[in-house]
Amino acid sequence: MTRSLAAERHSRPLERAAIAGLAFGTRRRHTVEASLDELTGLAVTAGAEVVLRSVQERPRPSPALFLGRGKTRTLAAACDEAGVELVVFDDELTPVQLRNLEDALGRRVFDRTQLILDIFAARARTREGQLQVELAQLQYLLPRLAGMGTAMSRLGAGIGTRGPGETKLESDRRRIRQRIARLRRELDTVRQRRARSRDRRRKDAVPTVALVGYTNAGKTSLFNRLTRSHAAASSALFATLDPLVRPVRLPDRRAVLLSDTVGFIDRLPHTLVAAFRATLEAVAEADLLLHVVDAAHPARADRIAAVQRVLGEVEAASLPQVLVFNKCDQVDEADRTRLRRTEGDAACVSARTGLGTDALVSLITRAVEMQNSRVTLDFDQTAPDDRQRLAALYRHGRVLRQVAGDGHVSVEAEVPRRLIAQWRAQAAGRRATPGEEAGSP
Repeated sequence: MTRSLAAERHSRPLERAAIAGLAFGTRRRHTVEASLDELTGLAVTAGAEVVLRSVQERPRPSPALFLGRGKTRTLAAACDEAGVELVVFDDELTPVQLRNLEDALGRRVFDRTQLILDIFAARARTREGQLQVELAQLQYLLPRLAGMGTAMSRLGAGIGTRGPGETKLESDRRRIRQRIARLRRELDTVRQRRARSRDRRRKDAVPTVALVGYTNAGKTSLFNRLTRSHAAASSALFATLDPLVRPVRLPDRRAVLLSDTVGFIDRLPHTLVAAFRATLEAVAEADLLLHVVDAAHPARADRIAAVQRVLGEVEAASLPQVLVFNKCDQVDEADRTRLRRTEGDAACVSARTGLGTDALVSLITRAVEMQNSRVTLDFDQTAPDDRQRLAALYRHGRVLRQVAGDGHVSVEAEVPRRLIAQWRAQAAGRRATPGEEAGSP
C-alpha cells in the first residue's frame, strides 16, 4: 500500500505543495479554478501546505507530460523558488506522465486519485475501512507498475519497500494480485455479515433511511442532531468513512434506522467506489435517501449532480429521495425562499442550530408513510405466531381501527409493504388451516 502523506506529517513539518490543473476540451478555466479550490482542501486534509497554484489552457493533455513542455519547465522553476516538495495534479495521470513529470519537476508527483486514496487511508479507523482502502490503492497501483519508475520507491506495507527496477515487475504484480484476492475474500465476508444484518432489519420491518451527499455537506452533524448521538463531526473532507446506524423515533411513535455514510466527491475514483461497495450497499438498499446539500456552497448544483452520478454507479439513483439543504443559517432569507420555491418538497435546515429539523422529520414521516399500504388483517389471539405479528403491527405500523371478538382480532392499519409481503410469504409457506381467513397475514 502506498505510504500515506498524512502519516508522514507526524514525523516532519507540513509538506509544501503545488497544485496544477489543465483546462482542455469542454473544461473551461473557471471550472478548473473551482476544481483546484477543492483540490487545495484535499491537499490540506492530507497534511500539505499549498504554496503554489498553476493552470494551463491547451486543446488536449500532452501524452508525455500532461502539461506542455514549456509550462512544465516554468512550473519546475516556480517550484524551486517556492521550495515545493510535492506537486499534485487535478486529473488522473498515466504511468508515463507520472514518471516523466517526476523527472522534469525533480520532486514527487501525485494525481487527484492518489490524493483521495491517501486521505481515505488516513481516515479509515475500522478493520473494514482499512481493508477497503488498501484494496482501492492496490487496484489503482497494479496497472501502473510498469511505468512508475522512481515512484516504486514509495511502496510500503503489504507490498514491501522495494525500490524501482523492472527485474521485480512480475514478482510485484504477483504479490499485489495475491493480496487483492485475499482482501476481496475478507470483504466478501464483511458483505455477507452486512447482508445478514439487513435481513434481520427487514424481518423486523424497520424502514432504513440513508444520509448521502457531497463530502463536508454536514451529514454527520445532521445525523447527530436527528439521532441525539455524538459521532465525530469535522469540517475536514471525508471525516466519515465507516458507516453509523442509529434509530430515530418519529412523531407517530414509529422508528426508522438512520445511517451516516461516506461522503461523495466529483470524479470519485472508480477503484474507491468498487472497494467500498460493501459499505455503499447500505445506500443501495435503503428505503429512503436524505440527500444532504451544503446550501451555502456556490457550486451546490454541480455537487448535487456529482452525487447523483455516484448514486447511479451504486444503483441507487432510482430510490426515493428527500433533498435536504443544510447550513441554511449561512444563507439569507431570500435564498432560503428561492430554495423552497424551486425545490418543491426539499427541506431547508441547519444541523448546527436545529433550524428546520422538525419540518425535516415531518418530511421523513410522510416519505415513510408512502411506503405503507392501508390493509385490514385478521389475527388469531390463541396462536403464538399471530400474537407476535400483532405486536409487530403495533410496533411498526399505524393502527387505525381494531375490532376483537371470539378469539380473533381484526385490525385496520397502515403497514410497511415489506412487512405485508413478508407475512404473506410466511403464510404461503405454512399449511393452510380451517381457521385461517382470507385476510389473515
